[in-house]
Amino acid sequence: MESVKNAANYVSETVQGGGATASKEANKGVAKDNDASLGSRASAAKDAVGDKFDESSHNTKADVHKEAAKH
Repeated sequence: MESVKNAANYVSETVQGGGATASKEANKGVAKDNDASLGSRASAAKDAVGDKFDESSHNTKADVHKEAAKH
């Protein structure tokens, strides 16, 4: 039963990591957009850094759950 829980957590973390990746890429696009205001670009750059942290965190957790589900 524990492996089922770990598998479900793996899927959840993978989905959340994918969402963070998409958000990071969108924010990077805004940060590089010369037509956006300086404030918007700076905010998007800051948010992209946070998204990168979230992406890494979710992917690490997904890996842990994946390994735990194997046992």
